[in-house]
Amino acid sequence: MKTLILASALLLAAVSATVTVTGAAAQSKPTAITIATEGAYEPWNFTTAGGKLDGLEIDLANDLCARMAVRCTIVAQDWDGLIPALNARKFDAIMASMIVTEKRLAVIGFSEPYAPTAAAFMVEKTSPLAKLPGAGTTVDLGGDSAKVTAALAPVAAQLKGKSIGTQTATSNTAFLEKYFKDSVAVREYKTTEQHDLDLQAGRIDGVVAQKSSLTALLAKPDYQGFTLAGPTFVGDVFGKGIAVGLRKDDTVLKEMFDKAILAAKADGTIDKLAQKWLKTSLMN
Repeated sequence: MKTLILASALLLAAVSATVTVTGAAAQSKPTAITIATEGAYEPWNFTTAGGKLDGLEIDLANDLCARMAVRCTIVAQDWDGLIPALNARKFDAIMASMIVTEKRLAVIGFSEPYAPTAAAFMVEKTSPLAKLPGAGTTVDLGGDSAKVTAALAPVAAQLKGKSIGTQTATSNTAFLEKYFKDSVAVREYKTTEQHDLDLQAGRIDGVVAQKSSLTALLAKPDYQGFTLAGPTFVGDVFGKGIAVGLRKDDTVLKEMFDKAILAAKADGTIDKLAQKWLKTSLMN
């Protein structure tokens, strides 16, 4: 009996040691990672005519990888497949202007945010929607509910019966469905490029997207006839900022990204990239 007890104890110790070693190995610092981006959200991330990935997040990813002393491969992945593919371990991180929301936090983890987020409507300058109420103001959707309702009511009234484009499975879609579902016809698109083209063609009345992206788009010659309209929207469905998407169990990689992002903020690198690509500052 004593021999049996001793053998069982040794077996249990061996199993525990194996689990501990395996867990430690799984959390060791990686030397190479693969980062996925959408490659269709200019100027944050896009694919050039020559097939090269470019944009603010591509530059930032390369900078962060250098700070973390890891070799990085950056690949393109359709937006709606980013989170499933991350959890399927097809790559290690997402940098695709992805907003930290409670819904996403239920299935993946995030790094320290590297940019704030805010959304706006873009419409044709000659459209009645160009005079949406609230221009020059910011509506914090997570603020006082009575104030939010009062600010949105005149906007909803003017949007009544209009068709608004949005990229599917984004906070922009959630925003329209939560706050304007009784006013607008929501038209979902696979990419923002597609809804921008439909707006140009007059097939929809407006789009809602990240304000920084729309501002950069309006600087292009093809969009001189368009403008931002109404308030800027932050909070609630627009989450806690833009961050690197990570698997929940990759705690070491999260620590590495957090440290690198904070350093890139502190030395002004992220703001320089924002000035380069967005022509504005992202510093809070």
